[in-house]
This record gives sequence, structure tokens and C-alpha cells, in this order.
Amino acid sequence: MKKILQTLAVTAFWLAVWALLALAVDQPLLLPAPGAVVRRLAQLALTAPFWLAVGATLLRILCGVAAGTLLGTLLAVITSASALLRALIHPLLTVIKSTPVASFIVLVIIWVGRNALPSVIVVLMVVPGVWANVSTGIAATDPALLEMARVFRFPKPRILRRIYLPSVLPSFLAALRSVLGLAWKAGVTAEVLTSPVLSVGKMLMESKLYLEIPDLFAWTLVVILCSLAIEKLLIAAIARIGKGFAKGGASA
Repeated sequence: MKKILQTLAVTAFWLAVWALLALAVDQPLLLPAPGAVVRRLAQLALTAPFWLAVGATLLRILCGVAAGTLLGTLLAVITSASALLRALIHPLLTVIKSTPVASFIVLVIIWVGRNALPSVIVVLMVVPGVWANVSTGIAATDPALLEMARVFRFPKPRILRRIYLPSVLPSFLAALRSVLGLAWKAGVTAEVLTSPVLSVGKMLMESKLYLEIPDLFAWTLVVILCSLAIEKLLIAAIARIGKGFAKGGASA
């Protein structure tokens, strides 16, 4: 309850700052008031195109996050077992991590369609972070526990569930926290630049082109709320599933 009240207080503070700034500027085309943005968001939420655009963007980004997480985890497992493969892959992932999103968009759009581009960009942004964190979790696994498992001849599924999973899970969740926000930024940026038929990015671009500033702020608020909601729900679900899976492996 204390944490909830603190969050509400902080939110109220920044909303008040926003309202005061909007009042001081007194130019809705530059900075609309929070009330105007919320009213516009409520109006948009009553239309079918709003939900179609939000749903399409959610699907693209979640598909990219799922594929990037799976690929990053597999690469972490493979490179943890082979120093040579790690030496080969590490520079590639470093380049991917350091390259601006706009550069990837220009390059990748040549090979894939504009509807698939946001998901591909999200994959590229997610893989390096997941790989680095999961690799750290694997490397941090207690060697004494692994030696004990070898001495007592634990089956591999039990070693995975009772030793590796508890060691890797905190790093895995940390990776998700760091990449989910980046995934939304990269995915929506790709949509803004490519304007798929149904997308939040296209709505943002049209709002900017037609100087519909309340719409621009409303769609931006949608991105923020979706990002926060997905992060909280996904991390909570994975943490619960991971802990349950580890406990379920006790008798394996």
C-alpha cells in the first residue's frame, strides 16, 4: 500500500508540473494540458481504429521480444559452452548493440516488408541484452553445486531446474527489464519511419504532420502505458513460472 501511495504521489506531482507548464506556455499547439490529452485519449479509445492500431503494434513488438529473447538465451547457452563461439559472436552483438536504430531500419527495410520491419528491429535490440545477462547468470552458477550434482550423479533435468535456473533467473529478469523499454522505443520508431497500415507509429506520424498535438501526446501516452503494463505483467508472470518450475524440479 505504501508503494502504491508513493507511486500515486509521484505521478500527481509530475502531472501538476505538466499542468503548470502548459498554463505558463498557454499554447496548446506547443504543450497541451493533461486534461486535454486525457480527453482526447478517451475519445480515441471509443473508436475501432484505435484498438486495431494498438493491437497490431502490441503483436509486432511482443513477437519481436519473444523471438529476440529466445535467440539471445540460446546464444548465451551456446557461447557459455564454447569460448571460441563466444569470441566469434561477442563482436557481432557489440556492433548490433552500438548501431543506431535508424541505421538498422534503412538497411533492414531492403530485405523485409514494412509490416515485418518493426518486429525485426525489436529482435535486433533485444538479443544483445538478453545474451549478456543470461551469460552472466550462467557464469555465476556456483561451481560447488555443480560439483555436488556431478558427484551424486543428478540427472541433467534436475541440474537445470535446481541449479542453473535459480542462478540465471534473476539475470534473465534483469535483461527483460532493460530490453522491454528499448523494444518499445525501437519498435515504435520503426513504425514511425515506415508507417505500417495499422500501427501506433503511423498514428504518431499523422498527428505530427497534421499538427494534432493532443493526439500526438495521447498516442505517446498509449505507448508509455502499454510499455509499463507489459513490463510489469510479463516479468511477474515469468518470475512466477520460473520459481514454480524450479520447485517442481525438486523431485526430478
